[in-house]
Amino acid sequence: MCGISGYYSKSSSINQGIINKMNLAISHRGPDSSGVWLDKKYGIVLGHQRLSIIDLSGAGKQPMASNSGRFILTYNGEIYNHLEIRAELEKNKSFIKWQGRSDTETLIEALDFWGIETTLKKIEGMFAFGLWDKKKHCLTLARDRIGEKPLYFGWQGIGTDKAFIFGSELKALKAHPAFKGEINRDAISLQLRHSCIPAPYSIYKNINKLLPGHYLQLKESDLEKGLLPSSINYWSLIENAIYGNNNLLKINDIDIQNELENLLKLSVKKQMISDVPLGVFLSGGIDSSLISALLQSHSNKPIKTFTIGFNENDYSEAHHAKKIASHLSTEHTELYVSSKQAMEVIPKLPYIYDEPFSDTSQIPTFLVSQIAKKNVKVALSGDGGDELFCGYNRYVFSKKFTSILNLMPLSLRKIISSSLTLIPPHKWDQLSKFLPSSYQYSEFGNKIYKGANALEAKDLYELYNILCSSWQNPTSVVLNSQEPSTLLTKLKFQIGKLNNQQKMMALDFLTYLPDDILVKVDRASMASSLETRAPMLDHKLIEYVWKIPHSLKLRDGNGKWILRKILKKYIPEKLTERPKMGFGIPIESWLRGPLRDWTENLLEEKKLEEEGYFNSKLIRKKWRDHLHGKNNWHKQLWDILMFQAWNEKNN
Repeated sequence: MCGISGYYSKSSSINQGIINKMNLAISHRGPDSSGVWLDKKYGIVLGHQRLSIIDLSGAGKQPMASNSGRFILTYNGEIYNHLEIRAELEKNKSFIKWQGRSDTETLIEALDFWGIETTLKKIEGMFAFGLWDKKKHCLTLARDRIGEKPLYFGWQGIGTDKAFIFGSELKALKAHPAFKGEINRDAISLQLRHSCIPAPYSIYKNINKLLPGHYLQLKESDLEKGLLPSSINYWSLIENAIYGNNNLLKINDIDIQNELENLLKLSVKKQMISDVPLGVFLSGGIDSSLISALLQSHSNKPIKTFTIGFNENDYSEAHHAKKIASHLSTEHTELYVSSKQAMEVIPKLPYIYDEPFSDTSQIPTFLVSQIAKKNVKVALSGDGGDELFCGYNRYVFSKKFTSILNLMPLSLRKIISSSLTLIPPHKWDQLSKFLPSSYQYSEFGNKIYKGANALEAKDLYELYNILCSSWQNPTSVVLNSQEPSTLLTKLKFQIGKLNNQQKMMALDFLTYLPDDILVKVDRASMASSLETRAPMLDHKLIEYVWKIPHSLKLRDGNGKWILRKILKKYIPEKLTERPKMGFGIPIESWLRGPLRDWTENLLEEKKLEEEGYFNSKLIRKKWRDHLHGKNNWHKQLWDILMFQAWNEKNN
């Protein structure tokens, strides 16, 4: 795991000082060593910050040249099948002379021998890289299939100082003297809807994120004209989902369960490759518990597991995680965090995330990364399980809800929606205590309000948009903005043959997973110089899972049915079966309490009006209503606060 950066320019200002600054800006991603390669004649500069995981010697240092000398690589990530790739290269390229054992060397020799497209289809792992071809004077940028590793790029500057710049984080790009940093108001509206800024957009104009499963190639002719080439899609979740759904497994349920378990074991085993200690983020949920159990089954000594807990019981699964760790006999570390400790993270968030990012679980994710880093250098997680195995509550909700949409006229649904919102969310929270335990969800009142909004949906896509939106109409909040189209709006025509839950799962996998979940984990862990890996995001596993009949994922109103069956082999059902919880914190009460002054300062009406980004009157009303307990607007307010805090620190 590392940080990469670079630029391509015809400017006469090509020098090592610029790339040194770009490297330094992301040194937290790779504090073990730093490297630079440049060619002044062609205006190409590559930088690298290394976090040593495999082959800790200098033989893994980057940027790295291929044996032939034709290619130069700066790379961030892990190639889990690199030993198999090496063996295949040795069969076909007997004269190869290996300098070390790193996956970087394997990758660059594969790229040299097979080329971009073939290599990208062969390798398994998480990655983002920049590759310079000395012969063709061409720069290639590529990103892994799922989007575990980030990659920003774009043209900045004017005239002879114009440069194509790229890097793992915006910090690297901002260190380049040509970087302009003009805020994209339309991207703010996306952040208010999604609590993140989805690819290909960034908070800055003319700076993009490379989409997962894509690569682009910038040739010398593009450089001369200042053109931005179109990216090429080398792996498609949609194509695999549709293919899998059309070619469902015909074997019996037990055989599917056994095959899936073996694939999960294989993925975990591949992701154990490391020359440094590793562990697992254990939340106590289905996914992380299963990853912990499978990792322990491969280890001849207790694995290390890590959990964050909060004193507020409604927000803590730490006691569940502890019981699971005890059952598996792991070496378990848990940290109960006070509100003071958690709030001390908030001033760091604008720096950690580089652009406005407002998923509140960013705080515990950073804290659990901090405690893990004290003991290990690599941590595995259960990310991806919800999107692959129908785990989110909204999938179950949509199955029940579709029949309501079909049977009940919109006029009646609007009346019911208005009635449900007559009761404040905090009152719904109180009433939920009298319901059966299976209905006692966290933030029950908020879910009632979201359900009330959903009653007014005209179709599945509108329903999905409502369920996945923080602000329902963000352009009414962000002044002079237009909400741009995203994958959510573009892909709905390609997934028509999937059922409603599968459509939502595919959309989540392509948007919510890479733009929110994986961003949150990458930035939080890398800010701690910790590598994270997600065994459920192995692409061969994903392709298999889409061939599993949907009835084995969602059954009897429960998602992850087949995962639960596998997990029962390792952990008693009584330790894992309970209502799903998010990885959250009590922001709602903190805004009314210890964060009140901080919030008031950032949302001060005159300040909002002078900055000119937001509808100040609308925001002030939300803040007053929240403060006085009339409504719980903490998610919407957190979106605004994260932009305000970011804007204050970065501009």
